[in-house]
Amino acid sequence: MYPTLSLYIDGEFLGDDGRKLRPVLNPANGSVLGQLPLADQRDLDNALGSAQLAFESWRWTSPLERSAILRRVGVLVREQAESIAIGLTLDQGKLLSEARAEVVSCADHAEWHAEECRRIYGRTIPSRLQNVQQTVEREPVGVCAAFTPWNFPISQAIRKVCAAIGAGCTIILKGPEETPSSLVALARIFHEAGLPPGCLNLVWGEPAEVSHYLIESPIVRKVSFTGSVPVGKQIAALAGRHMKRVTMELGGHSPVLVFEDSDIDRAAALLAAYKSRNAGQLCVAPSRFYVQERVHDRFVQKFTEHYSSHTLEDGLSEQATMGPLANGRRVDAMEQLTGEALAKGATVLCGGQKLKRPGNFFPPTVIVDAPDHCRVMNEEPFGPIAPVTRFSTIDEVVTRANSVPFGLAAYIFTESLSNARYATSRLEAGMINVNHFGIALAETPFGGVKDSGIGLEGGMETFDGYLVTKFVTEMSPPY
Repeated sequence: MYPTLSLYIDGEFLGDDGRKLRPVLNPANGSVLGQLPLADQRDLDNALGSAQLAFESWRWTSPLERSAILRRVGVLVREQAESIAIGLTLDQGKLLSEARAEVVSCADHAEWHAEECRRIYGRTIPSRLQNVQQTVEREPVGVCAAFTPWNFPISQAIRKVCAAIGAGCTIILKGPEETPSSLVALARIFHEAGLPPGCLNLVWGEPAEVSHYLIESPIVRKVSFTGSVPVGKQIAALAGRHMKRVTMELGGHSPVLVFEDSDIDRAAALLAAYKSRNAGQLCVAPSRFYVQERVHDRFVQKFTEHYSSHTLEDGLSEQATMGPLANGRRVDAMEQLTGEALAKGATVLCGGQKLKRPGNFFPPTVIVDAPDHCRVMNEEPFGPIAPVTRFSTIDEVVTRANSVPFGLAAYIFTESLSNARYATSRLEAGMINVNHFGIALAETPFGGVKDSGIGLEGGMETFDGYLVTKFVTEMSPPY
């Protein structure tokens, strides 16, 4: 069921051939799924060289040609969604239904970029002189290096690949070594769709070594990264030393504001379901719950009932409603965050300890009365921990919600238009959801503020990071 893994460089799929191998593990039981070949310096040089050579011709292709390839990618993704999803569940751990949804969303992104790349417009600026023409042109930035995470491996990658390819750039993608299968499948789909050799290259290796080598290469002109804030800052600093533009989609710690006038039963049910997605390993997961005093206890009761009812099994199991965490590091982090909150006076209502069974299973955990200064209220948990605390006034909760350095997503539940507008205007977040979850669609911009990142992916802004702006002013005779 698990596919053969490879590199993809200059239009060729490269396997073992004496390369160093890394085992890929199933987080549900620890079994070895396959062996991933890691790129050596020669492979990276070949990827850089082929991307540079391909750019010299790809940049001049018609937007209609780029659109046709991306549209074909969307068709192939839908046709192969089931097999890709199974591999994704095996190496990442998420439910098969969630894996299917992630894969199908990639077809949406391919199709959206296929349409938008036909609409990369320049403009004419009215001149002060009759014989002067002033134009603004948008051109592809060049060879791009992209680094993507393990939690949503294929959906995070396709945003970057489609934006680069659609803009006329070429790209080297360094995917997550823990969850590689869906990216190998994605490379095969672009290959089958007719993308010329060198336009997309896929490499694996020691993250720090590969990122330094690619970013420091004069061939790479743009860097895109999705991952943690500390690593993102290191990559941004490295790119900055070489004056390379960056797109950074980093971590979050999304506040949830539940006002007393909201539909408490509905809010509790929706939030419990959304919080369990991918076992909480989601950068925009609701992760700090602020509930107005009068409805706090009722919300906690309803939320805990829903959240604690999940069945934790292998993501391929039909009985599973939540899968394992992707690796043992996340399990350790959950135990540390829970233990520190308990030591500072919090109470655990459900969960709190790793399940005593094979695999990286950590149960849904609800924590109440955690003080604002404890770690779980200030550090992104990236797992199934939900701390719930009280608030009294809207100004108080906005101040507390804005107190951390993150600003990716936020959630508001209220039936008051006044509360909704006041909170949305003052919350420091790149994406705000009111009474539902409506972000991360292909047609909407995705990104954060403060430590949560720089730049946007998706929506009409999707190509901005992959284009340079050239101003041309031309005087015609008589001079």
